[in-house]
Amino acid sequence: MRTAYITHADCLKHDMGKYHPESPQRLIAIENQLKATGLLEKLVRYEAPLASIEQLARVHTSNYIASIRQAAPDNGLVALDADTAMNPFTLNAALRAAGAAVLATDLVLSEKVDNAFCAVRPPGHHAESDRAMGFCFFNNVAVGAAHAIQQRQLQRVAILDFDVHHGNGSEEIFRDNPHVMLCSTFQHPFYPYSGADSSSEHMINVPLLRDSDGMMFRKAVTDVWLPALDKFKPELIFVSAGFDAHRDDEMSQLNLNDDDYVWVTETIKAIANKHANGRIISVLEGGYELQALARCVAAHIQVMIGEQL
Repeated sequence: MRTAYITHADCLKHDMGKYHPESPQRLIAIENQLKATGLLEKLVRYEAPLASIEQLARVHTSNYIASIRQAAPDNGLVALDADTAMNPFTLNAALRAAGAAVLATDLVLSEKVDNAFCAVRPPGHHAESDRAMGFCFFNNVAVGAAHAIQQRQLQRVAILDFDVHHGNGSEEIFRDNPHVMLCSTFQHPFYPYSGADSSSEHMINVPLLRDSDGMMFRKAVTDVWLPALDKFKPELIFVSAGFDAHRDDEMSQLNLNDDDYVWVTETIKAIANKHANGRIISVLEGGYELQALARCVAAHIQVMIGEQL
């Protein structure tokens, strides 16, 4: 398999403070693991471009886009909420993260690669059409999905979100859009305290109680996601790839392990092969225990490449 690896040095410059868990070290840990395992040399590397205002405006309001640009500081930090702040490099990092999803869409749909992993930050799935929150500024997967629909004329795009937090932004943006199916597992009750009672035919939410393990996660995917996806028949699959449900990650209280992330990636790949000509675009979301994050991302990519673990 030809797998694109899309990233940019600008994503390392966004820094919300020494003790903030969403740190540049996340990308460094991932890349070091890919080098150590020999996977990096098997990937087709691309530099993430800056998303355009037109691309952002498919999912965010013009007033919101302008407000983010205006909030960007010349020095220091500007807090947008209790968890989310901008330094002088945040705007470009956020534009690169969204731009990576657009580039991945074009690469996959033009068959230059079979699938793609976007090693970018800040993450995106909490960003709503007019609101930054939860470490997120622009909704990266949403920007990519909207590009696939509006620019590349796809009719059915799925977003599969296994981050420990509900992708409230992705749901808010696509709640009334029949061209997008969102399948999400998440700890509940837990930040952002949404998703437990908002499911619909194309918003497939499966809340998991605190201390749920891999067996419960796998059952949710098998029993709820897969029948919905088989009915929807997506032409392209985006993955909101959050690894913070790992048992070693102190940001949550779910108990997934490395094998669970291998399994869900294999499951997603099977669905993509069945309905979407194998087309997968995975975009990094959460994951804050650096060793677990690095291992699980490497395993996720190894499955995407098509190598046996």
